[in-house]
Amino acid sequence: MQRRDFIKTSVAAALVGSIGGLLNRSVSAAPTEQWRMPDEANPHSGTWMAYGATEDVWGTRLMRVAQDNLLNIATAIAAYEPVQMLVRPHEYDQLSKKVSPNIKLLAKEIDDLWMRDTGPVFVRSNSGALGAVNFNFNGWGNKQEHDNDRLIAEFVGNKTGANVLHTRLILEGGGIEVDGEGTAIITESCVLNPNRNPNLSKAQCESELKRLLGLEKIIWLPGIAGRDITDGHTDFYARFTSPGVVVAGLDNDSNSEEYYVTRRHLAILKRATDAKGRPLEIMTLTTPKTVRSKYETKEFAAGYINFYACNGAVLSPEFGDRKTDRDTRDKLRDLFPKREIIQLNIDGIAAGGGGIHCTAQQQPASA
Repeated sequence: MQRRDFIKTSVAAALVGSIGGLLNRSVSAAPTEQWRMPDEANPHSGTWMAYGATEDVWGTRLMRVAQDNLLNIATAIAAYEPVQMLVRPHEYDQLSKKVSPNIKLLAKEIDDLWMRDTGPVFVRSNSGALGAVNFNFNGWGNKQEHDNDRLIAEFVGNKTGANVLHTRLILEGGGIEVDGEGTAIITESCVLNPNRNPNLSKAQCESELKRLLGLEKIIWLPGIAGRDITDGHTDFYARFTSPGVVVAGLDNDSNSEEYYVTRRHLAILKRATDAKGRPLEIMTLTTPKTVRSKYETKEFAAGYINFYACNGAVLSPEFGDRKTDRDTRDKLRDLFPKREIIQLNIDGIAAGGGGIHCTAQQQPASA
């Protein structure tokens, strides 16, 4: 997944001191709390989003389409659960006239719209307390300006009244996929990348992820470092639909790098077991052969794995390929039989290198 026209920035140097200061900060929860990240398909108290597309990053034409796509996503989610959306103060009044009553706006300076990555990763404790993990967002390895977005995780965590959990790890929510029962799928290309965690071993990263997210087993996929701005986030490769069941992306274009890596991922997943020792049941979603040409770019993220499960519905992209759009809808109906499957045209957001899941971060409901 790529972010359109991302730029290198000197903010990395400015962050050294601030992130370093986080390493030894204690969490604001009792030390006896044990945290666990719930499965996305578990009930939510709401969804967090950010109305963040800017002309500098997206360009005038694509920015407007991405904003329209974003509001369509938010409106669809808001039919099933509350949505809280960050918006720049100068855009607040104008946006407030466009959104549905179930979308609450919060004024906050932001850099972009990728709340899955900039927002906190929510967890619940053994006593039911809400935690919000701040994974020290650094612009996907200092590839894009993030002076404002690096502050979002703490801001959102405080707004929810959650215990804000600090860590030395640097990564993004899109790089983490869990089943809610102790198993995670995570890409090495993202978490183990020196542009995020240069001084930490794989064992150290794994230990910290287990502590923060209540994991017992991590299934590592290689991903592809450097191919896109995220360095290969998990949420474009493989997703749990329920404990023991994984849906994985499959690219059949033999000229694509993704052709080989998606097959390598499938081989790993087919051999894997989860934290409870169960072999994984694997289903695949095939990448569309064609997409609508109007907003097609070299960064266009044409994959179906980046769906979002909210209360009562699953939001999935459609790209105008009748066969793969239909096959995706049918498979998601089988995987989520009690939810409505809603397919949305998100060509503007896809042209910027992202998908529906990238724009939304779930806040789990209390038990």
